[in-house]
Amino acid sequence: MQGRIAIAGATGSIGTALAASCARDGIAVSALVRDTARGAELLPSAKLYAWDATRGSPPVEAFEGVDVVVNLIGEPLADKRWNDARKKQLRDSRVVGTRALVDALRDLPRRPRLLISASGCGIYGDRGGEILTESAQPGTGYLAELARDWEAEAMRAADVGLRVVLMRSGVALAKSSGILRKILPPFRLGLGGPAGSGGQWLPWIHIEDHIGLIRHVMSHEAVSGPLNFVAPEPVTNAEFARALGEVLGRPAVLKAPLFALRARFSSQLVDEVILASQRAMPVRTLETGYSFRHPLLREALAEVLEKRPRDETAPAATTT
Repeated sequence: MQGRIAIAGATGSIGTALAASCARDGIAVSALVRDTARGAELLPSAKLYAWDATRGSPPVEAFEGVDVVVNLIGEPLADKRWNDARKKQLRDSRVVGTRALVDALRDLPRRPRLLISASGCGIYGDRGGEILTESAQPGTGYLAELARDWEAEAMRAADVGLRVVLMRSGVALAKSSGILRKILPPFRLGLGGPAGSGGQWLPWIHIEDHIGLIRHVMSHEAVSGPLNFVAPEPVTNAEFARALGEVLGRPAVLKAPLFALRARFSSQLVDEVILASQRAMPVRTLETGYSFRHPLLREALAEVLEKRPRDETAPAATTT
């Protein structure tokens, strides 16, 4: 694909990696960002447009000549304690912002052909060990309702002829961002371990596969609707902690004190983000023909942390 891509919410780890990937392949990038100074630092090859997703429409000039729009807007879910005000910020940054984005796309004289919009495995709620394919119904709880409404706003673009893909993402593993940035310090000291019982399922994906899947969707015209952006090897929280400890060469048996987490982040955040169980599987994702570069957790963690896994004879990933 040549042409131009617009990325809304482009300064996060996914946005910056996607912009770099596209620029390497000669795809021009329009980046919609709140902070243009930070955008200039993180996105040197992109053309920047200022936009606060909760305050009005995006500038229409950002979409001139654009074929693909990738919507990554949204305040971080777990950076601050949840209260009513914070939950409103989380919702407005996703639902209100996506509504404004789609309204702007609908009014363009020449519309893009594809909208790829962020969502999350939180849409499934807390489902225990149930295998969750893309055909699973949304669950209950704040995050599930938020993701459901977020996706509904994005799907309005299909009414005016855009192909819409919904990225139901798991935890993205990247070198200097996301979950690893938060948990690496105690794990490197040998003080890491599972949260709660450790039995809850944790969907994950290597950032290279997250970007690879976006690029795959961009070039496969038949793909639309929800896709689970998760690796094909499901793991529990305890298995994730053990694998991280093994890659680092440290013990990982100390359970995270839930009382401290609840005191810092609120009980609802802990219950819906940290303790909720989503055994999500990329069934439709694999049916599109995408081949994962990092299907196994230990190998993925070793690559991210630039360490060799101790056991290089791990079995191949399965889809069940």
